[in-house]
Amino acid sequence: MKRSILKPTHRNWLILALIILVAIVILALRWEQTVFWLSRYGIVLRQATVTGLLIGGVYGLVAMGLTLIFGVLGIINFAHGSLMTVGMYLTFVLFTRYGVDPYLSVLITVPVLFGIGLVVQRFIIHPARNAPEHNQLLLTLGLALFIQNFLLVLFTATPRSIRLAYGRGETPIGPFMIDFPLRIWGTTITLPKLAAFVFALALAGGLYLLLQRTDLGKAIRAVAQDRDGAALVGIDTQRINMITFGLGTACVGAAAALVLPFFFVDPLAGDTFNITAFVTVVLGGMGSIPGAMLGGLIIGLTQELGVVLAPSSIKLLGVFIVFILVLLFRPQGLLGVKS
Repeated sequence: MKRSILKPTHRNWLILALIILVAIVILALRWEQTVFWLSRYGIVLRQATVTGLLIGGVYGLVAMGLTLIFGVLGIINFAHGSLMTVGMYLTFVLFTRYGVDPYLSVLITVPVLFGIGLVVQRFIIHPARNAPEHNQLLLTLGLALFIQNFLLVLFTATPRSIRLAYGRGETPIGPFMIDFPLRIWGTTITLPKLAAFVFALALAGGLYLLLQRTDLGKAIRAVAQDRDGAALVGIDTQRINMITFGLGTACVGAAAALVLPFFFVDPLAGDTFNITAFVTVVLGGMGSIPGAMLGGLIIGLTQELGVVLAPSSIKLLGVFIVFILVLLFRPQGLLGVKS
């Protein structure tokens, strides 16, 4: 059998170039139809772009928690989405029974989910620290199934949602009165999605500063880079593992409170975010915090544009196409480093 004279990397780039060339030829041959389509659906495309970026910020926040856990503990946490569902139900209960605004409930869901993360790591993940990787993976999958069925017993399978008393018409934000939904260049921006995007970016920035500018963050990065070396200089690696898992879980606690005003919750609600988070982490680069946020924005944009270009029943098709292309041409992710 003859071997190809092209290196694997060269073959990958050649395939990508051929795909781009075919797309250009098709657009050129169908130029008039393309111009008509863009003029007719331009507003829809702009709306999908804005919506995709707004929801992408939340995807990035969820993925940051997942990539943080993987980067330090080396565990693929399949219970990540189920823990987010716990945060969504907690937000729902706080709003319906105690009247706590979902954006204020972030101050409750974040520490509660942080505490749950500490307990899970200490009593479930830690005892299996020396087990084979596939056993750890199955452990988190089993935890996810337990959480889902426990929530099913408590809340049944009926989808729940909340409705804010504000967010339409003139809404006071600080010293300003803003008329929602905002309409800019033909696009509509609702308050829940805008608030989720702004809060997600703020929390992501806070987490990034924590990891870069504090002694705790330096200890977390040290354990992620060289666990044995970190232990030799006096860092309590078990304590760092617990804090890291708690921080990763706290991220989904924040995301849960931010998405509930425009999303629903049932025992399986977190699965959608779980799948998207895994794709986002691979896209941005395993262990890269900025990559997770960048990947979230790209995935959100791809998903919403996919609804415009294809039936809504296969809206995740574009996301998985991006996922496959990244694995083919840049397996370490956009901001990842080759091992």
